[in-house]
Amino acid sequence: MWPFRKKQPETETRSSGQGFTAELMAARESYLAGRSGLGELTATVQSCVSLWEHGLSISDVKGTELLTPALLGTTSRCLALRGEAVLYLTPEQLLPVSDWELSTRYGQPRAYRLSISEAGGGQSVTALAGEVLHFRIGSDAASPWTGTAPLHRANLTASMLHAVEAALAEAFENMPLGTQVLPFPESPSVDLDKLGQGFRGKRGRVLLRESVNVTSAGGPVPNTDWKPSDVTPDISKAMTAETLAASRASILAVYGVLPSLFDANTTGPLVREAQRHLAQWMLQPVANGIAAEASEKLGTPIKLDVMQPLQAFDAGGRARAAAQVVELLALAKEAGVNPDDALKLVNWSEGN
Repeated sequence: MWPFRKKQPETETRSSGQGFTAELMAARESYLAGRSGLGELTATVQSCVSLWEHGLSISDVKGTELLTPALLGTTSRCLALRGEAVLYLTPEQLLPVSDWELSTRYGQPRAYRLSISEAGGGQSVTALAGEVLHFRIGSDAASPWTGTAPLHRANLTASMLHAVEAALAEAFENMPLGTQVLPFPESPSVDLDKLGQGFRGKRGRVLLRESVNVTSAGGPVPNTDWKPSDVTPDISKAMTAETLAASRASILAVYGVLPSLFDANTTGPLVREAQRHLAQWMLQPVANGIAAEASEKLGTPIKLDVMQPLQAFDAGGRARAAAQVVELLALAKEAGVNPDDALKLVNWSEGN
């Protein structure tokens, strides 16, 4: 109709909070959290994840200021639960990525479609492989561009741990724990209800109930029937304690944590050995992988040291070794032997 009115642009409305976006996030929760959603809910796995997170977050970083402690903590948590972590390289900082898709060539990532979380939703970014830091652990030859979480590599043990803890939780919630059955002579149901209500809130007290002499089947009620019977189930025969301890120890070993670290009778030297084992065999190799990827993408040599900040070494042994090395150098000098050759004989060189 005349006069023609200019069409106004339609306003796009998006939902925030409880809406379609929240439903999608809930549907992908198990994938984002670690692809299992079972064993990672237990305190055993979360303790191992916390050790990884805090151990890598205090590592010494040389060569860049982009790898902050908070970013290293987030990265290590993703590696522990998901087996891989992705950071988007911007001119100002590194941004953690919640979800991503990639294309490969000769088994190496070539381009990424990244999802970066925001407070009111999120945004999607397309980036080349040089703009993305992709950290992976436990990669398989069939798919070297993906990582595998330690918990996913022990899926059966994680499922057993979750099943045992869930069964124990349901048992302690539903079973009549500490309940006793007290026989009572034949009485109307009203009297029995009143008697049952009288036991409520009487913990730790002695209850005396008057009874009547009731005959049944030609004689009085035997005195043996008045002994209370405990109805608490005996679950020790199911070996739940042994099964739970074995599954916990297996999960701890998968994450590089010695099970003796969480033993009630552990000692100080054993705790230090467990810390050295975790730092040497798990955290430092992961840190080396992070440093190699960061050095390649940032174009500068980067080093991450976990051993020194965690003090994961034998201080007394190092002091004795240093004293012996000094003594060896003095003897070599007196004997006219080249000190460098003497050190090479005991594998003492740069980097050792």
